[in-house]
Amino acid sequence: MLRYSPESRYRLERVLIIGLGLIGGSLAKALKTRSCVGEVVGADRNLDECRLGLDLGIIDRIAEDLPAEVARADLIVLAVPVKAMEKVLAEIQPHLRLQTLVTDVGSTKTNLVCAARQLFGHLPPTFIPGHPIAGAEKSGVRASDADLFERHKVILTPLPETDPDATLELARLWQAVGAEVLQMEVERHDEVLAATSHLPHLLAFSLVDTLAREEENLDIFRYAAGGFRDFTRIAASDPTMWHDICVANRDAILAQIDRYTRGVDRLRAAVEGSDSETLLGIFTRAKAARDHFTRLLNKSSYSSNDHTEGVTLRAQVADQVDGTITLPGDKSISQRAIILASLADGVTDISGFLENEDSLATLQALRDMGVVIEGPHQGQVRVFGVGLHGLKPPPGPLYLGHSATAMRLLAGVLAAQPFDTELFGDEALSRRNMTRVTDPLNAMGARIETSPSGGAPLRIKGGQTLIGIDYTLPMPSAQVKSALLLAGLWAEGETRIHEPVVTRNHTEQMLAAFGADVECKGQAVRVRAGNRLQATPLAVPRDVSWAAMMAIAVSGCSVGQLVLERVGVNPTRSGALDVLRQMGLDIEAHQCGTQAGEPVAELRIKAGAALKAVNVGPQVLSRAMDELPLLLVAAAHAEGTSCFNGLKALRHKEEDPVGRTLDLLRALDVEVQEQDEQVMITGRRGRGGEVTASGSLRVGMAALAAALCAEDPLSIQACGQILSVCPDLIEQAQRAGLNVHKEEG
Repeated sequence: MLRYSPESRYRLERVLIIGLGLIGGSLAKALKTRSCVGEVVGADRNLDECRLGLDLGIIDRIAEDLPAEVARADLIVLAVPVKAMEKVLAEIQPHLRLQTLVTDVGSTKTNLVCAARQLFGHLPPTFIPGHPIAGAEKSGVRASDADLFERHKVILTPLPETDPDATLELARLWQAVGAEVLQMEVERHDEVLAATSHLPHLLAFSLVDTLAREEENLDIFRYAAGGFRDFTRIAASDPTMWHDICVANRDAILAQIDRYTRGVDRLRAAVEGSDSETLLGIFTRAKAARDHFTRLLNKSSYSSNDHTEGVTLRAQVADQVDGTITLPGDKSISQRAIILASLADGVTDISGFLENEDSLATLQALRDMGVVIEGPHQGQVRVFGVGLHGLKPPPGPLYLGHSATAMRLLAGVLAAQPFDTELFGDEALSRRNMTRVTDPLNAMGARIETSPSGGAPLRIKGGQTLIGIDYTLPMPSAQVKSALLLAGLWAEGETRIHEPVVTRNHTEQMLAAFGADVECKGQAVRVRAGNRLQATPLAVPRDVSWAAMMAIAVSGCSVGQLVLERVGVNPTRSGALDVLRQMGLDIEAHQCGTQAGEPVAELRIKAGAALKAVNVGPQVLSRAMDELPLLLVAAAHAEGTSCFNGLKALRHKEEDPVGRTLDLLRALDVEVQEQDEQVMITGRRGRGGEVTASGSLRVGMAALAAALCAEDPLSIQACGQILSVCPDLIEQAQRAGLNVHKEEG
């Protein structure tokens, strides 16, 4: 039984359901099965349906005297066809009490509201139109299913006259039978349902009717595969009901048919003209859009390698290592590759693309702006660039998940576009401050608004004229630098950026590879607008962060060698390798040319080295920002006390991976001393135990590096992000002799 708050004005003890079809019968059965109300009374023009409902225990009583039952009811549910709604309303209107709630289950609302206004003169405060998004091809009270509404949505469309308390009590009743309750305006409801329900049903009816008229129709239906059966399944629905819906929601349905017809015309023209790019664009956008909105609604991940929940890895030091490991592609370079390839003229083939949440969010945003992107498939992506002036207005705000890199870089691109855009992300991304990038972009002439706290959503006004800027970064940030350089592709004059220390130069390298007018001198970089970007093949190097993690793992082994293929060794990014060499690790780099403008090398890491303490300053750390948690772990296994200086800016990095790694080391009894600018770590022999990565990739990698140096087994909970980025990590590591496995359960 529902529990009511003392201040509740409405107590829904007796429910009258008029119409015992699938929806009405299922609601009655759900209310009785779950003991949500005191009594369920049923009414139907077919008395046999009422008797069957009583025999099956779906209702408590039959409404033999409908006016009397209306006068006694606390809630009346109109579950009749939409065409019959007005007649039923007129029949019950004289007998309604002021406190009786009235709702319906129809899939159109405007017709019902208009009828109610005419009947009542003014809408009663207890009138709340509703629509459960649930159903089946079966009909009648015998098809009633008490679980029909479980995990399905129910849309309520309260009106300005509706009492909010009445809406609340009705919502609570629907929730009690397992439904998720949403609210929507009447007109918007009819528009949305015309697109998502009415149009698909009409298309299914039309397709089956068209094919049934063919002379050889028996063969068409005999050899139809699963796709045809799935699409046309809904053509088995009640024809009378759909006739009534078409009449009731005519205008909204016609608007959707016209929109769909224009889309089919585009598709027909592409098929007739063998226009491969247009065809591919339609198909990839459709698939990506369906997947994208499914993920948004289900709050699931972009990546198909969804290991983010409940993963525990267990590892410890191995005596011997010998083998080759292929590491994931570099995330920063993958994101930049997608952006610049989209802005280039021509087709860019990308290999080694990292299919993780951040890079896939970037890819989806560009698809939403009209870029045709094929893949990714096993790291292969093909991008049909639209040029610097070819992006299209997205259909709505661009969702970037958790990716601060995507938000900052795309802010630079979108600041120069002729259309308005909005960038938003998940809860964590919304907490991140974006003013470091929006302030200088606004100084260039952009118009970007942030939330009151300085974070997302970013609302970017289109049609602004950008002017080149001479700007000194107040603190090192490759993302801010990249956003300004990207905006500079459209800005009048020259855009020049000065850095306090050199940060990673992936954007500069890739801009040059695409033919941009970009120049780097010392700690300054400048870009001029005017050059078109030209498509070029890109191979994304392997991520140096993962190389550093593997190098630390090898340091705990006694003998052997680990080979890491085609790792990016950009000098602005490879500071971690330099520090590990300084600590005594034997790392040989055999140059293999360049990929995406980046130097790459085969790394050979030899076991048996005893790590020793180091002093590391801000100049080196600026080239190892992402790898600092790993370097802290290496220091924890080194002889002596290591000192890391200039950490103030890094300590404010999103998610504070440094602070969380220090907490992890303390949990392992490592001696840690820290100040605002400095951390000192005294090394000790690694021990086992249990720690958690709390879903953080950087902390998880640091914990795994610590585990692979520990003499006793170390369990790492909530580290599924590691396997999301590198699904075959465990298999590769085990083949090379490293002692790591996934704990079951």
